[in-house]
Parts: sequence; C-alpha cells; structure tokens
Amino acid sequence: MSTKAHPGAAAGRSKPGAKSAPKAKASHGKPPVWRHDDGTPVSCLEKIKVLNENYAELHQMAQDALEDALLIGCNESQVRLALHELVDALVNPYEAFAAPDEDKPPKD
Repeated sequence: MSTKAHPGAAAGRSKPGAKSAPKAKASHGKPPVWRHDDGTPVSCLEKIKVLNENYAELHQMAQDALEDALLIGCNESQVRLALHELVDALVNPYEAFAAPDEDKPPKD
C-alpha cells in the first residue's frame, strides 16, 4: 500500500473522479438537541444555528482526518482513539464563571 495521501486530502477536497463518500447515518451526523445546564433545550434559533454549524464543521474535519489517516495507512482504531482523546482534552475556559453544581463537591 502506498503511503502517499491523495492530493488535497489535508485541505478536505475530494479525490478527482472519486465517488462521494456514503452519507453517515442520521443519528451520527445529525446534531443533538442542544440543552442548558438545567436540561431545558436551547430555544434561540440563532444560537442553535451557530451550534449546528460548529457541529457540522467538526464532523467534516474529523471525517477528513480519519480518511487521510486511513489513506496514509494508519490503524483505524488508533486514529479514532486519538480523536476521542482530543475531545476529552478540551478545556472549558468559562468553568470559573459557571454556577456551582449541587451534585459536585466544591473545588479547592
């Protein structure tokens, strides 16, 4: 297997003459119902639009990264794990401003 990635892979462009990738199942590519901390759904349409656009962009970037890695010859499970670890390592810069959670002990 060649280790050379297809032209434009990193930029997210499709391969010339290639068939489009099959669509992800609706449950995987469809954004969730966005909720507030109290569980109520976000109702502002502009906020939902921003969240859904961010979700779609992240989904496409992760899909492109997975495809590039597979074309390069990486192990799929290892790449998926790395993507999970990337999300798990995200930091909430607003945590100090959040209301205290009654279920969690106070941070020292």
